[in-house]
Amino acid sequence: MRVRLIVWCIVALLPFSLSQAIHAQTAALHAIHVEGMKNLTEDQIIYLTGLKDGAQVGRSEMQDAADALVRTGLFSKVAYKFDTKLDQVDVTYHVDENPRLPVSYDNFPWYDDSELNAAIQKLLPFYDGHLPQAGDVVERAADALKQFIAAKEPHAEVTHQVVLSPLSDGSEQQFTVVGLVPKIASMEFSDGKLIEDARVRAHLPEILQHPYSRMTIDLFLSEQIRPIYQQEGFLRAKIGPPVVRLAGDPNTQKLTEQIPVYVPCDPGAVYKWNGVDWKGNSAISTITLTSTLGFKAGDVADGQAIFGAWDKVREEYGQRGYLEAKVTPVAVYDDAGHTVSYDVSVVEGTQYHYGSMIISGMSLTGEKMIRDAWTLKPGDLFDKKVFEDFLFRLESRRETIFKDLPVHYDTVGHYLQTDPAKGSVEVLLDFK
Repeated sequence: MRVRLIVWCIVALLPFSLSQAIHAQTAALHAIHVEGMKNLTEDQIIYLTGLKDGAQVGRSEMQDAADALVRTGLFSKVAYKFDTKLDQVDVTYHVDENPRLPVSYDNFPWYDDSELNAAIQKLLPFYDGHLPQAGDVVERAADALKQFIAAKEPHAEVTHQVVLSPLSDGSEQQFTVVGLVPKIASMEFSDGKLIEDARVRAHLPEILQHPYSRMTIDLFLSEQIRPIYQQEGFLRAKIGPPVVRLAGDPNTQKLTEQIPVYVPCDPGAVYKWNGVDWKGNSAISTITLTSTLGFKAGDVADGQAIFGAWDKVREEYGQRGYLEAKVTPVAVYDDAGHTVSYDVSVVEGTQYHYGSMIISGMSLTGEKMIRDAWTLKPGDLFDKKVFEDFLFRLESRRETIFKDLPVHYDTVGHYLQTDPAKGSVEVLLDFK
């Protein structure tokens, strides 16, 4: 009985002994588990830890692996726990993933995105076209692209930065080649009418023979070409994506500096105006709001004019003291009848009255002349147009306010400080 009791004591103490030993010694890694993953798989995260089954690990190695995960930039937080079993250890990592951004290649015109993606995937097998804002994996992706280009241009560098996407509301991780300066040699459109359009010809010099950049091209198409379609009622015109048309195989020849660009365009159908449905308005009638837009049923739907019309509605509210009114239009297309109508949601917010004016950076005489020229009295309904017209006079027609008084300022800082609880607004003017 005595011998048997001693054996059971040893067995009972064994897990405790191994748990203590793992702090200062190592044990064979039996299994790795991951919790909390969303976009990456467990195997992909295990790959990033650098740990291998069977390797001798202690607390230091497990912590190093957690630190390595954080350094990738893919995770905002990493915690771990471990469990010892005889002479082996199981470790479980809990991760919180960081948001990831779509990747764009700004000035790699010689290669398809698929080739560049494959170059990164050789170094980062989990890469799927998205990367975090910063971290080791972004640097390694840049290195992969640099190595890919090195066969042609060994002195080229690759940089990266987070930029706002020119075609959406989000951001993207943009890679750029430094040391090469390809230029836009030409730009052709599948829609022949665009080439004949005087507006297009007038704007093309803004981009031709300028450094090749996808972002520059996308902005040009968005700001110069799309409005032409919009004005003529082609509200659903498809423009791009632009295509580089190089002669020969870029893998077997020198990287050319002159880049021809081809833009596929499908204008689609011309749409006509078919009215608007207002929701949420009470201070201004539906008839008045519709009249403010200035469109009639059957008119060609000028997309640019429609875009500006929503600002007119906001201005109408601003003149009535609703300084924070929100107007949200949603287009409803009838593709069969080629008409467009809009469902418009209005949140009017608080109606404000004028409270007071605070002026800084102006002489006492000048301040008095400003207050004399200001037409609103405390308690008056605040008219934003009155305020904007007054600012215009201060900035561009100062003689209408100061007469012959010599005043010296370069800028007028201005701010409307609202108090929703009181429904009042203070005008702040700062002369510098």
